[in-house]
Amino acid sequence: MKNRSIWLLSVLPCYLALSSICQAELPPYVNGQPLPSLAPMLEHSMPAVVNISTATQIQVNDNPLLQDPFFRHFYNLPNQPRQQQKSSLGSGVIIDSQQGLVLTNNHVIDKADKITVTLNDGRQLNAELVGTDPDADVAIIRIPADHLTELSIADSSQLKVGDFVVAIGNPFGLGQTVTSGIVSALGRSGLGIEGYEDFIQTDASINPGNSGGALVNLRGEFVGMNTAILAPNGGNVGIGFAIPSNMVMSIKESLVKHGEVRRGLLGITSQDLTPELVNAFNLENKHGAVISSIESNSPAAKAGLEPGDIIISANGHAVKDSHDIRNIVGLMQIGDNVEIEYYHGNEKKRVIATIGKPERPQLVGEKLHRKLRGTLLSDAPKNQVEGILIEKVDTSAEVWRIGLRPGDVIVSANRYRTHNLEELKQVVNPNSGLLINIQRGQEGFFVVLK
Repeated sequence: MKNRSIWLLSVLPCYLALSSICQAELPPYVNGQPLPSLAPMLEHSMPAVVNISTATQIQVNDNPLLQDPFFRHFYNLPNQPRQQQKSSLGSGVIIDSQQGLVLTNNHVIDKADKITVTLNDGRQLNAELVGTDPDADVAIIRIPADHLTELSIADSSQLKVGDFVVAIGNPFGLGQTVTSGIVSALGRSGLGIEGYEDFIQTDASINPGNSGGALVNLRGEFVGMNTAILAPNGGNVGIGFAIPSNMVMSIKESLVKHGEVRRGLLGITSQDLTPELVNAFNLENKHGAVISSIESNSPAAKAGLEPGDIIISANGHAVKDSHDIRNIVGLMQIGDNVEIEYYHGNEKKRVIATIGKPERPQLVGEKLHRKLRGTLLSDAPKNQVEGILIEKVDTSAEVWRIGLRPGDVIVSANRYRTHNLEELKQVVNPNSGLLINIQRGQEGFFVVLK
């Protein structure tokens, strides 16, 4: 006890001295230099980030008994559908102050009847939809162009892991909020969040409501649009994702011009280059996308590509896996040329293919049913059995683990014969399980998706 008293007495003067220092104001300068602060940059950037609120009228499903015409007549119930207003909150970025163009996520304004934009200075403006790309989760809306501030756009290809970034948005509807962090990773794909993925990963806190907001560098330049978080327990765990500015601006041009993205077709189905395939093909290169099938008369077929060829680059961009080639082609327009570098056996070749127009309607499986996430569907070619062709399957998706593969054909769903996508849409209920009958070559089997 005596030793403890001596220790307390000996440290007490130090503690009191530290307390007085802690309570004192921090000096504005240290060694003649001002303390670092993000405030000057944010003063210019924050007015370009807006809060977005939407209102959507949805029909409320009554008790099945109330849908019985006899029951309604007996109790003299009016035959009017019940409706309820659904609201949501998100963020947006002004990218063109002259035209009043605001960038946001498609899921922020999807199916909205009314879109209201609140500026940093408190003004509230009604917005109109210019165009949307659900596959990449990008949308453009327009507000009256009057004394607006826009963000400068940076080249996201210059980002490096470790670069400092700042996220600006409207988390939980609290109002404009700023968080900071670093670029944790680049080129994240295969997450099953969007149809086309090439995410910037950051540990800057991103929460619900931040969607559509800006990820900026320390110069206040727009480098990405905050889109999603990995939240196993429902909260932020330091893993957020943003769509790179280069990808966003490429989509923006098409949305402003056409109101949609008119994606073209290369005509290949590809898969990742696994260690087993590297050994089987006797390759030195361990990165690339293996062409597993090619559509007849497609741009790929006309360029001379064949199944078994391994694509290693497209338009000068390295192709590490099947997601890379899909993203590169998915951002190109019909009529664009793509220079493909590939291995044919051990011979390295280079060809130029012209992106063509898709001959069949395509649908990202998740848009039809959440359990079809990771698939790309289309009407089966005329030379195959009538049904819905599964063109692509994400190897990280649940449907891949269940056993679905590219080339499978859905011939029935929920015990209804389905000849095409339109018929499939009519028999699928997104809120219940799905029973599909698959035709694979000469074999057929059922798969239950719950």
